[in-house]
Amino acid sequence: MPNASIVDPIRRRLVGGLALAGALVPSARAALTIEIIGGNSTQVAVTVLPFGNQDLQKERLSELIQADLLRSGWFRNQDPGALPKPPTEPEEVDWRQMRNRGVENLVIGNVVERSDGRLAVRFRLMDAAKESQRAGFSYTITPAQLRATAHKIADVIYEELTGERGVFSTRICYVVKAAERFELQVADADGGNADFILAHKEPIISPAWSPDGTRIAYVSFERRKPIVFVHNLVDGTRTILADFEGANSAPSWAPDGRRLTITLTRDGVAQIYVVNADGSGLTRITNSQAIDTEAAWSPDGSTILFTSDRGGSPQIYRMPSTGGSAERVTFEGSYNVTPRWSPDGRSFCFIQRNSGRYNVAIQDLGSREAVLLTDGRIDSSPTFAPNGRMILYASEYNRRGILAAVSRDGRVKQRISDSGGNVREPAWGPLSKSR
Repeated sequence: MPNASIVDPIRRRLVGGLALAGALVPSARAALTIEIIGGNSTQVAVTVLPFGNQDLQKERLSELIQADLLRSGWFRNQDPGALPKPPTEPEEVDWRQMRNRGVENLVIGNVVERSDGRLAVRFRLMDAAKESQRAGFSYTITPAQLRATAHKIADVIYEELTGERGVFSTRICYVVKAAERFELQVADADGGNADFILAHKEPIISPAWSPDGTRIAYVSFERRKPIVFVHNLVDGTRTILADFEGANSAPSWAPDGRRLTITLTRDGVAQIYVVNADGSGLTRITNSQAIDTEAAWSPDGSTILFTSDRGGSPQIYRMPSTGGSAERVTFEGSYNVTPRWSPDGRSFCFIQRNSGRYNVAIQDLGSREAVLLTDGRIDSSPTFAPNGRMILYASEYNRRGILAAVSRDGRVKQRISDSGGNVREPAWGPLSKSR
């Protein structure tokens, strides 16, 4: 008989999604608000000056760029003080004045309205000590692309100053429980541009991005049972991936985007299957009398991590993605679930129960050392940023469901809320293919 400590949480997901129940509130389309509640002890100083002509636009480009950088926790704003006219070109910069005011990395730029209605945007990242350019690009965009361009510029600055890809241009998805319905929403990584792609009065859980960012698989209860759907973000169509007898749950994409793992109870107890993205080729890859669920593919597609109670309590196991023998990988504590690989494949995050609390932890696969990263009462649904620096997860604050984020070293922390409802079930989308 499966252990009740894993059966109960799974049953809760299948009837509503890990504590989605709560006060019903109106409107679920407000933008997410991000509050930074921690940062790195060592931060890089960056000064983002107002771009020329940016006040003519709906949003101020420099403020969006600066907000992205500060939110990451890796940068601090170095205010140069009052300037009669902020420079927009290198030859306009008083370098001695900038250095005297503590400026190290200076971002300047300009926005020019073209006769065809488009905008010409130019930015430069300057090294104040060397009085030289470190990075710079020009973009020709529509006014509607201004926010996306700000994220792209912030990504360029982040990569130049840290050596790693930025994730400001990525998107996240999540579920909002509003007054009389559940909404699956997609937003920019900063919470802006939020919009719903699906709404229903029945629960929606377990969204998962395809590797190319064009599709989202999820579980919907709209037909009074859990069914796995795939929603195409390009044309708005959706298809049923799994509607077998019993429960259909826990979709996870293979890195090639052609296959997924899902959990089915069609043969009795919950087991893990691989299925093609068009719903064909169903193959069972676990064969136990226990509950096996929540599979996650390794970045190279060769291995999966999954949750199972085959050892008596819910723990995380590893096995070949083609099936075979499974190896237990978590040993600290009696409850470890919901594994998610880091993008480099060297570690994974998961949920661990500690003294009645459910928190996000991270474990190195080599050393098997696990470190707790959060201290909420009920944290769930961890998901790595595509550069591996941050982990987004669901939590609670002031008795409401919110999203939160923590850096993999635990130093940077964010609280992300929506004034319109309880927010749960986050998933962080992939890096953009364009640079």
